[in-house]
Amino acid sequence: MINREIWVLAGTAASIGLVHTIIGPDHYLPFIVISRARRWTLRKTLFVSFLAGLGHILSSVVLGFLGIALGIAVAKLEGVESARGEIAAWLLIGFGFAYFVWGMRRAWKGKPHTHAHIHGEAVGRGQSPGPDDSHEHVHNHAEPEHIHLHGEGKKANITPWVLFTIFAFGPCEPLIPLVMYPAARHSPAGVVLVAAAFGLVTIATMLVIITATSWGASFVRLGKLERYSHALAGLMIFISGLSVRFLGL
Repeated sequence: MINREIWVLAGTAASIGLVHTIIGPDHYLPFIVISRARRWTLRKTLFVSFLAGLGHILSSVVLGFLGIALGIAVAKLEGVESARGEIAAWLLIGFGFAYFVWGMRRAWKGKPHTHAHIHGEAVGRGQSPGPDDSHEHVHNHAEPEHIHLHGEGKKANITPWVLFTIFAFGPCEPLIPLVMYPAARHSPAGVVLVAAAFGLVTIATMLVIITATSWGASFVRLGKLERYSHALAGLMIFISGLSVRFLGL
């Protein structure tokens, strides 16, 4: 039986989920900057964000249900969630720094340079190429319209899985002590309801912020800084991780 108090808790859970997501830049900033740097479609960005958000919610929900079922004191679960939060923050910091370094290396390798192209007609005639048989152009390997294969095969992109792993470690700090344990005093169905309210609002808020910001960012042109887009993404993620770890955002 779901009584009035459970519905109040569900509304509280939804409100907490909304605020918790908005004030936590780690819930959306990594997806926005990675999407821009890697030129993901909005559909792919939202899919990756949804999966990461789902892992983020379910990890805390499962922990909360285990705590309730085993009668573990809420203080002990808060300690576990705090430890998970520190791990997630350091993972975010480490990933951001590593991605920044990789992005700088990629930008350095992607400096504009010149390639000479010799047309096959001259070679076929057995003659030295003349002025009409060759040309040069300056380009940047980082630009999508200049894709050249220089002995490199297509590599698997593990970035979405890295983001998912980091988010799965990340706790929903207010979920267990503020809404799940109070709901458990009434009924199991109440616990499911408040957890669902928190999770749905959290993920929906993530997707709305990511959609709006990605749409706005699509109009921003970085110009010569475009080849540093990966490095800038890594830097933003690094700063986001620092804000979570040391500012408690």
